[in-house]
Amino acid sequence: MITASMPAGDAGPQSRTQLQADWELDFYSRPILEKDGKKRWELLIISTPDINCNESFRFAKLCPASEVNSTWLAAALREALAEAKGQGWKPPQRLRAWRSAMKTMVQRAAAELLLEVVSSRRTYALLDWLDERERTLYPQEEGFMAGPLALPPSPVETPPLPLPEAVRGDAWTWAGLPVGSLKDASEWPLGFNGLLPVPPSLEEELEVPGLRLFSRTRALALAGWLGGLEPVRLRVSSLQLILDAGQDDSWLVSDLSQQEAEQISAALNASCLNLRGLQFIAVQSSPDSERFEGFWMLRDQPQP
Repeated sequence: MITASMPAGDAGPQSRTQLQADWELDFYSRPILEKDGKKRWELLIISTPDINCNESFRFAKLCPASEVNSTWLAAALREALAEAKGQGWKPPQRLRAWRSAMKTMVQRAAAELLLEVVSSRRTYALLDWLDERERTLYPQEEGFMAGPLALPPSPVETPPLPLPEAVRGDAWTWAGLPVGSLKDASEWPLGFNGLLPVPPSLEEELEVPGLRLFSRTRALALAGWLGGLEPVRLRVSSLQLILDAGQDDSWLVSDLSQQEAEQISAALNASCLNLRGLQFIAVQSSPDSERFEGFWMLRDQPQP
């Protein structure tokens, strides 16, 4: 594995508007039967965490199964906005929602409040919160449906598409960055970015695996396009490096040799075991550039 050192630059921490963040939203049924025999429906909203801030906004509201519609959701979103304002939060610039089955309903409700909806699996904080509730809260509720549940239909997998021309660099390399350096990522000279908090419990010398893309003439434009894809995670399928992005998109980054596929697979598996699935994608004009035109932290984690 090629190890990239932390870029040395004199740029200070990026400015951050206090108490403003994107929201991650899930409106769906839970494994609990109400007294009327219908499944419990619940709206969960959590603010996307900032790498430099431990504060977060959370909102949870139960919905009667007979009222699951965009009208109820719009009213609940108004309530969430009012509650957030009372806690010192500005309205979110966008909502991220990952369930394709609820896409139309969420978009209709958000449109009433002039909120932008992004269909994306880049909802790491929400998935962590859901996992926490499924382990500690729902089992304590009356009507909890213990035991294995019927799995939802598996989506039909389609072959990954080649990365759009606008997102192809001149070259790429596989690399690793120490956990300790990523904790200071907000102080790096950065362009487009999607930084995540690094869990303090992770050992600082462990290396987070990732992909470095280079483009001498189009690095900034490439980074802008890549951010628009909503990158979620990197994975290896057969002898291909795949980028999962958006709500259900998969993009072919590169074909791999057998040795490359084994090396990258081992690094990604180790990350899942030791680093909570942390990964990264970096965009630079050249390997020796001190600036990242784009830098995203990613996570490989189970989807509900």
